[in-house]
Amino acid sequence: MNRFVKILPAAALCLCAAMTAACSGREPDAVIAVDASKVEADITPWLYGACIEDVNHEIYGGLYDQRIFGESFEEPVPNPLFDDCTAYEGSWRAEGGEVIAAAHAGAKLVYEPLELASGRAEAELKFVRGNGGDNAGLLVGVSEAGNGADNFNGYEISLAADGRKVVLGKHRKNFTPVAEAAVSCDPAQWNRLGVQTGGGKIRVLLNGACVLEAADDDPVPAKGKVALRTWNSEVRFRNVKIADGSRERTLAFRTTPAVQISRQWDAFSTGDAVAAYRHTAGDAFNGAHAQAVEFVSGTGTVGIANAGLNRWGIAVRKGQRFEGRLYLKGTGDVVVALQSADGTASYAAQRITGLGDAWRKFPFELTAAAADSNARFAVYLDGPGRVQVDQATLMSTGSDRFRGLPLRADIGQAMVDQGLTFLRYGGTMVNVPGYRFKKMIGDRDRRPPYCGHWYRWSTNGFGIEDFVQFCEKAGFTAAFAVNIEESPEDMADMIEYLNGPVTSEWGRKRAENGHPEPYGVKYIGIGNEEVLFHGDSADEYDHYVERFGLLHDAIKGKDPSVKLIATAWWRPDSPSMERTFRALDGKADYWDYHPWADQLASGREVEAELRRMRELFLAWNPDTAIKCAIFEENGNRHDMQRVLGHAAVQNAVRRMGDFVLTSCAANALQPYKQNDNGWDQGQVFFTPSQVWGMPPYYAQQMASAHHEPLLVANAMEGAGEELDVTATRSPEGSRVVLHIVNTGAEPLRAALRVAGMERVSAARMVSLSGDLTAANSPEQPERIIPVERQLPAKAAQTLELEPWSYTIVVLDK
Repeated sequence: MNRFVKILPAAALCLCAAMTAACSGREPDAVIAVDASKVEADITPWLYGACIEDVNHEIYGGLYDQRIFGESFEEPVPNPLFDDCTAYEGSWRAEGGEVIAAAHAGAKLVYEPLELASGRAEAELKFVRGNGGDNAGLLVGVSEAGNGADNFNGYEISLAADGRKVVLGKHRKNFTPVAEAAVSCDPAQWNRLGVQTGGGKIRVLLNGACVLEAADDDPVPAKGKVALRTWNSEVRFRNVKIADGSRERTLAFRTTPAVQISRQWDAFSTGDAVAAYRHTAGDAFNGAHAQAVEFVSGTGTVGIANAGLNRWGIAVRKGQRFEGRLYLKGTGDVVVALQSADGTASYAAQRITGLGDAWRKFPFELTAAAADSNARFAVYLDGPGRVQVDQATLMSTGSDRFRGLPLRADIGQAMVDQGLTFLRYGGTMVNVPGYRFKKMIGDRDRRPPYCGHWYRWSTNGFGIEDFVQFCEKAGFTAAFAVNIEESPEDMADMIEYLNGPVTSEWGRKRAENGHPEPYGVKYIGIGNEEVLFHGDSADEYDHYVERFGLLHDAIKGKDPSVKLIATAWWRPDSPSMERTFRALDGKADYWDYHPWADQLASGREVEAELRRMRELFLAWNPDTAIKCAIFEENGNRHDMQRVLGHAAVQNAVRRMGDFVLTSCAANALQPYKQNDNGWDQGQVFFTPSQVWGMPPYYAQQMASAHHEPLLVANAMEGAGEELDVTATRSPEGSRVVLHIVNTGAEPLRAALRVAGMERVSAARMVSLSGDLTAANSPEQPERIIPVERQLPAKAAQTLELEPWSYTIVVLDK
């Protein structure tokens, strides 16, 4: 029995039976007729997929058991600190009465001294020419702010970087659009953007004119702070004003220089010790930077501390053993320690001696003497000396690791328990120039940092080979994407490294790196969402075809069994599409399609597009072997509404038979209250000390646990579009499984009629239901979980389907 399925007690079963009996006189709302003897298609065993596409922070701070974030000290020194504002990510600076924000995916600068319940806020802003970007503007009603694009509550008022649109949205640790309006202004000139709140309405003004007015039926708390905001745009602000009643103030942005320390670390000192810090360049062990710490004078300690991803803290248990390493050079003794967040308590410490003029690796072990969910890792001197620090690692040991790998056991096991059969590693992170396979193998401490997409200062502690190792241990079929600008020579070496014999040059390197046996990689995506970001460009489609051909020849030349996935953006109405298909036909095995899957109509829309894709493929070449792979099933939700969209998409894929290889729901993982890529669609959520599944996690688990490989005929009468059903069966016909999605707001009675089963010996149903916005939380991690109950052992019976529900019915001979 699955440990996540709630079994109704006997009393509840009796109550359900009594309710069914009481309703037995009512006519059914729908009839579901199944013919188990009529097989219509084979169903892919890899239907139950997920996608990891953000190494920062699905991997770092998540699956990868590196407790230190910013281990290579590549992050620059923070900008000067604003006296009255808190910067949550990004690069902000004050200059000549202006505030200048560098492009960032969701950075915010929150003004702390004042909260508005109602009133007015405005700012003049202009976008830097040639920067492009998305939008920028104001936030009001801000509360519970933290690092992360959507990590706050409040309202967002943004002007598009092209000057054509104003958007009003709200945040509750996510983003929901409220209204938008078309405008026309020159974004390279100063434009005055304002917002007025009060009376249950929000008015948005641009250059003195009201361009948008909206009421919010489900408002966030009105009282909150005001902030500046950028979304992937370099923008300048000035004349920022806040009015509360009759009082108006113009904000003065004063700053204090920051301590010269890499921004993911914090400086500290005790006693009267005097410290000096310098973020050094050009003399690092790995990458471009290291951190220098000097004990100048006095008594006490001087050092640096790291509290992990988002400065959440490092969770430790009493008696938990950690191991780590760091690279040092200089003079004096160094102490590494696990401490409380404020440094007043020490849970473990180890002294390191023997430093010199050259970089040297120093391993250490720390065993926590007490539990603390918010500890920090500290490196300090307690006497005169000057050291440089680089490439620091802290990991758990023993059973806290997933099957011997340097991965968090709790997160890895949660993914296994989800029932995943397929895992994809890719997404936009692969599109940056620095994403290269050969930089991801060998000694982790020497893998070079690079400029990432979602996070500027990415490192390579976890890469493609580490992903493949995880899939191997977890039992998932692995697929990953490569940058299309990789050289054919490097891709040939990659395949030899991953799949070649130990007698080959690169197979021998794999063995030297600890894995003698070939990995047997089968699925590789050439790129990710290519030709998406600059519109329907024929030249870009042609460039993609050229690059695909070169990498195809290199990869297939080493291992013809590898299946290649084309990732040119699917635009069926584009004049480039048929030409691109014909150029890839015979080379690509699958075409990647990325649908949106968190709307109630997602299943119907995705099925229509899949059928259109198949029809076009066959029209262009009746003998084509190209099929579809859904490597990203995207959305912006992780609640019951996403369950319904996801389950309906899976039904659509079942009906497509073997045309679709997999459907990988994004994102596999999400740190709680952190989402750099602007989405809010994680299946497994985590903090430093806790892991739990969201409702879509359980929907995936239900579907995988009840997989049968054959689609059988079913028909419905009397049901509208709110009911979506597929029927499947085992190869020998001893089990029939129905997947039923009710996207309606009302309960439904469905008369089930199953032909082709002589008799039924047992029947049961497993259901997942709740309000559309229902989700799980750290406080209620199992608020929404599957509920199972027994049914009469009959092939003909009446099913009571909850509103907004995903239900699986199992009939056994």
